[in-house]
Amino acid sequence: MSACILIVDDDPVARRLLENMVCKFGYEAVLADGGDAAVKILTGSDGPQIDGVVLDLLMPDLDGLGVLARMREAGLAIPVIVQTAHGGIDNVVSAMRAGAADFVVKPVGAERLQVSLRNALSASALAGELQRMKRSRAGTLKFKDIVTRSKSMRAVLRSAEKAATSSIPVLIEGESGVGKEIVARAIHGSGDRAAKPFVAVNCGALPENLVESILFGHEKGAFTGATEQHVGKFAEAAGGTLFLDEVGELPPTTQVKLLRAIQDGEIQPVGGRKTFKVDVRIISATNRNLIADVNSGRFREDLFYRLHVYPIMVPPLRERPEDIPDLLRHFLARFCAEEGKAIRAVTPEAMTLLAAFRWPGNVRQLENAVFRAVVLADGDVIGVDEFPQIAAQRRATPSDSSLAGADMTLLPEDAPALSAEAEPLLLAAKNDPGSLVVVGPDGHVRALEDIEGDMIRFAIAHYRGQMSEVARRLRIGRSTLYRKLDALGIGNADSENAVVSG
Repeated sequence: MSACILIVDDDPVARRLLENMVCKFGYEAVLADGGDAAVKILTGSDGPQIDGVVLDLLMPDLDGLGVLARMREAGLAIPVIVQTAHGGIDNVVSAMRAGAADFVVKPVGAERLQVSLRNALSASALAGELQRMKRSRAGTLKFKDIVTRSKSMRAVLRSAEKAATSSIPVLIEGESGVGKEIVARAIHGSGDRAAKPFVAVNCGALPENLVESILFGHEKGAFTGATEQHVGKFAEAAGGTLFLDEVGELPPTTQVKLLRAIQDGEIQPVGGRKTFKVDVRIISATNRNLIADVNSGRFREDLFYRLHVYPIMVPPLRERPEDIPDLLRHFLARFCAEEGKAIRAVTPEAMTLLAAFRWPGNVRQLENAVFRAVVLADGDVIGVDEFPQIAAQRRATPSDSSLAGADMTLLPEDAPALSAEAEPLLLAAKNDPGSLVVVGPDGHVRALEDIEGDMIRFAIAHYRGQMSEVARRLRIGRSTLYRKLDALGIGNADSENAVVSG
């Protein structure tokens, strides 16, 4: 989805002309016939997300200056380009003082408007990115700082906002690179601990022999090399939030001490004889299936239930492709500023390439791809050539249609038996490999969730319980697969003896 521009003008002919120009520029257009209608769109909770405004100054109801005042009162930082048939210096000064980003005289030419919109959107993206980075470092990141227009992601943020008002332990689940730490920082920055420290620890990157020392601290002389006292991350986060990223990677011995710290609010430094009270809020994150780890004995069940009080699942980027243009714009603004480059546009071909890519590394991979593209760019436009790795992977990936025919094969003779619900799919595959049963015995089309359930059951049996392979072939994340299994009520039945690999 491209940037959405709100056009506000009481003249229907002018609105139509502006709409045609805006759409030709590659943006989406939303129309308002007056100032009151514009304010309603801008402040409404269920309306489209507006990225820029083209605003007429002279209107019969609420004029342009009135709209700018309402936007300022509502705290909206959307760039506004004002236009009027009267180009007096007083109008220019008044509009700029009211917060307008640029000023054009009616009738505006297409080239002038395109440049004005491009500059306003780029400046807004850069300002937003700089403010976001500043607030992130200060521990005051808010949910409005998270770049998204995806309905599924907005639902996640609404759930996270509720958690921010309390000290309930939160477990953020999702694939690597989806932005779990950003959500954690927003929870911290929106709560009553925002003025206190936010301490992030990547549990998967800690040396096993130093995990306890890093988390809980150590006394001087506690072990070889401990030449001075160390307070540990729990003590550093006193009064604030401790974010335990990749908590599923903690060794079993550390899990015991972590459980006690959460349960009793006390820590005991390595080599120490006394315990100390600590007041920290725990937010943890994982890209593993902790339920499977609990069942296999790799993760303590009692600790899991201490952490899994308020679970939040962040969807992968491939499930929210509408976020790609906005994320691209923000990353582009930041890296252009850092690298001293003036890139004004991304070609439609490049946008199509990025939108069609599956992004196994999620937002982090997109960020790195944009960084590389900015460095590679010789001109002021980024095209497909600036994304060589993405283009190469896209060419090497078979299309969905070819995969469908290739993967819907008959079950091996020694594969596990299918459930009764999956038998119609197997019969169809025997008669016509690649087909699905879409019409039920009653003659009506089957529900989509029923067909999906059959497909998942078939895949589990076909790949002999290799859940990583099932997820890869179905083109979903393993966490998404397990969530679907739970929703279908087959998490413990069909996958009881499943082998988790990869």
